[in-house]
Amino acid sequence: MTTPDVQAPPALEARGLGVSFRGRSSSATARAVDGVDLQLGRGEIVALVGESGCGKTTLARTILGLQPSTEGDVLFDGTAVPRSAKGLKDYRRHVQLVLQDPTGALNPRHTVYEAVAEGLRIHGLVDAEEARVAQALSLAGLRPAERFFLRYPHELSGGQRQRVVIAGALALEPDVIVADEPVSSLDASVRGEILALLLRLRDELGLSLLVVTHDLGLAWNIADRVAVMYLGRIVEQGPTEALLRDPKHPYTRALLSVVPEMERMEQVVLAGEPPDPTKIPAGCRFHPRCPVVASGEAARLGIEDACRGTALPILPGSGPHAAACHLPGSLPGA
Repeated sequence: MTTPDVQAPPALEARGLGVSFRGRSSSATARAVDGVDLQLGRGEIVALVGESGCGKTTLARTILGLQPSTEGDVLFDGTAVPRSAKGLKDYRRHVQLVLQDPTGALNPRHTVYEAVAEGLRIHGLVDAEEARVAQALSLAGLRPAERFFLRYPHELSGGQRQRVVIAGALALEPDVIVADEPVSSLDASVRGEILALLLRLRDELGLSLLVVTHDLGLAWNIADRVAVMYLGRIVEQGPTEALLRDPKHPYTRALLSVVPEMERMEQVVLAGEPPDPTKIPAGCRFHPRCPVVASGEAARLGIEDACRGTALPILPGSGPHAAACHLPGSLPGA
């Protein structure tokens, strides 16, 4: 297994990253991503976890340069990612995206060969194209590769289609893959195969992977480190085993309580939906839904006023297990 290189600069880093949108029905500004620091080490797998609407996909798209940021920077190999079209094109050769839905990601009129070769042609890598396509398909577990060249997406299973999407990313020999819900559309029997493939690619090629998911169970199976996102901010981050065995943030506990593997944990039902990002609550942004506040435990601990009115610091992009929470022992350095 590849050991993440903690001495080298991070393969990918977000520093103070923010993304704001105008509200649909008013002039209010929605803070979809709000001052996020996040690091992805070389050979590391980080799972970015949270409910739908928490900002994790917007964060991933911004890291990829598909969504412009309104503040902060993205760094690749220690250097700020340029905003010019030419600079972004070169950057995206090294940082590739694997989409959630392989059916939607593949053109039904293109053969497997054309789908995998598309990125090579965009980047002008036309020398030895057939060999590159064959190697990428083989790495993605479609062997013999030539047998798949002339097949169309509708002739493949869901797992095979996802492998074609992964092969399209691998053809460019990237350093980083950002995978957005890479197994959510697949049958349970195939999910494990694709996760095993991603782990093998990390170990064999030294890839770094940022895996966007709502599923902490997936993070348990694949990630070295987990970052939990809520209402535009990372609210807890740390090594996977430490975070999942001893979650410090009530939001993380709630997400973890519905994971089947954690059947001994009492299930936590969160009240309501995440707040409108144009109306971020004062204090801890989770406090309107927090079971610790609702149960009176925060008042007993003497932190209720802080929960409702005192802002929390932005968590560092990496480092020891910590949470942005007023509970004793949660904050960095506590």
